[in-house]
Amino acid sequence: MSMHPVIEEVTQRITERSHPRRKVYLERIAAARDNGPKRRHLSCGNLAHGFAACGAQDKDALRGAATPNLGIVTAYNDMLSAHQPYERYPELIRGFAREAGVTAQVAGGVPAMCDGVTQGQAGMELSLFSRDVIALSAAVALSHDMFDAAMFLGICDKIVPGLMIAALSFGHLPAVFVPSGPMPSGLPNEEKSRVRQQFAEGKATRDELLEAEAQSYHSPGTCTFYGTANSNQMLMEIMGMHLPGSSFVNPDTPLRDALTAAAVQRAAKITALDNNPDYTPVGHVIDERTIVNGVVGLNSTGGSTNHLLHLVAIAAAAGITLELEDFDAISRVTPLLTRVYPNGYADINHFHSAGGMPFLIGTLLDAGLLHGDVRTVWGQGLDAYRKTPVLEDGKLAWTDPGESGNRNILRPASEPFQAEGGLRVLNGNLGRAAIKVSSVPEDRHVVEAPAVIFHDQDEVRGAFERGELDRDMVAVVRFQGPRAIGMPELHKLTPTLGVLQARGYRVALVTDGRMSGASGKIPAAIHVTPEAVDGGPLGKLREGDMVRLDADAGTLDALVEADEWDAREPVKADLAPHHHGLGRELFALMRNAVGGADAGAGVFATLDSHHAADA
Repeated sequence: MSMHPVIEEVTQRITERSHPRRKVYLERIAAARDNGPKRRHLSCGNLAHGFAACGAQDKDALRGAATPNLGIVTAYNDMLSAHQPYERYPELIRGFAREAGVTAQVAGGVPAMCDGVTQGQAGMELSLFSRDVIALSAAVALSHDMFDAAMFLGICDKIVPGLMIAALSFGHLPAVFVPSGPMPSGLPNEEKSRVRQQFAEGKATRDELLEAEAQSYHSPGTCTFYGTANSNQMLMEIMGMHLPGSSFVNPDTPLRDALTAAAVQRAAKITALDNNPDYTPVGHVIDERTIVNGVVGLNSTGGSTNHLLHLVAIAAAAGITLELEDFDAISRVTPLLTRVYPNGYADINHFHSAGGMPFLIGTLLDAGLLHGDVRTVWGQGLDAYRKTPVLEDGKLAWTDPGESGNRNILRPASEPFQAEGGLRVLNGNLGRAAIKVSSVPEDRHVVEAPAVIFHDQDEVRGAFERGELDRDMVAVVRFQGPRAIGMPELHKLTPTLGVLQARGYRVALVTDGRMSGASGKIPAAIHVTPEAVDGGPLGKLREGDMVRLDADAGTLDALVEADEWDAREPVKADLAPHHHGLGRELFALMRNAVGGADAGAGVFATLDSHHAADA
């Protein structure tokens, strides 16, 4: 089927906008490829250090130049349920590599924090910055220049975006991302949500809430709701960085191990050695079309709003300029095809069983909403990603997923849940913001109510418990941006605001912080820029000012007379308590260097503007 004209138009616009930066990027990775892996050029002392700890078989292979050596970059730790399965992967990968006649080494590890543990806590103020720390750590791992391809072991929120930024910085190398899969289903999401809301109203004890949470998050594997971690996995598959159908196969199963073996074999086959015609550098896999495919995937699944930051930063690492308006334009023509919690009560295992990524990619291709002619780690084109992996007589094979197994969870593009994806850009005298409305009731797309001002999410909870919020209101939680305190997620607000909305009040949230992949039924204007700490207009708001959030019209305004608004000075806040403790003092450099949320909230750029302009 021919491409949708809006998808083509947005892709062309991104390509033209990005041309100078992309040209420089491609020239740089071409030069790096021409130099070849430095392993063949290392001094004897350098090389001996590089293979000193290897077994005799691997040492013999590494002495030469013709055998591919795979670098493993791992985010393993055993506190993160999603990453605990990676404990056994290095040994597995080394074994699979030897069977394929190649070598593999753990190049290095990267930090991996769990937003599920730090939600609402001081540690969350390091979370967004951990993305760029991960990118730096992975770059250190690969800087030994011993490798012909890289295998990245990462799942969760900032980890995959950080690894992607690093992979694209080494864009001449093939890069294969290897998932570990979601935990089996636990307590149904509807029941978990009910207990959370009861606790917020004081109708459930902490022990009852903890028991519900423990039944939900109960074993190794990714959390099963559709937050940022599972949005990451969706993106890696629809952008061709995973093997087809591999994202949501449960951990520690024969099929999962077979897919890991196939990922090793594929990484070995796509290196640049010996002028290989199958050479597939990650800098060519990720191009303007791939980025657009990722945005389509995000909208069609109601994915995490964190990717309004992460996809912009990933694109920038490949020399591509992605803007918020691109998300908005694509959202308006991309149908919503899934209902997975918090946009419904099914979990990611139910989605996978209903046909999962192969069905989703197939129906989007058939509707002309995906670029099918992109390069992937599996080869040319996305058609292979229509297939579901299975074991047949112990051997890996791919089959047609057929029709959706449950149309309450997954639908074809011809019969969507909604005609649009639900991501919107808002503009007005309060700045520029984003909102996700895929699960917001239509009668709440527009909220006009008095502002109630907070400088900390805990203040919202306190006001709620004192009975001060039982009314129509717009909760304005400011000084939460990246330069202020690292842009923590404000997921802690969801139950409180959910209770108020359920009581019949018209409520909304406006913040320069984040709401994450768990953004739900409350209208939330997030990522407001310029942020309040930089003198942004959120700082001009006063208690009781009328605020109008209109997701349909794409506006966010304080209904204050223009002369009065212009005359107001933004307030300041004492943020010193947020700048020390739990390591936060070490991140002052990042707070001072970080860019705005609409530019990806990153602390570095892959290409400097001077070189791009010269191109």
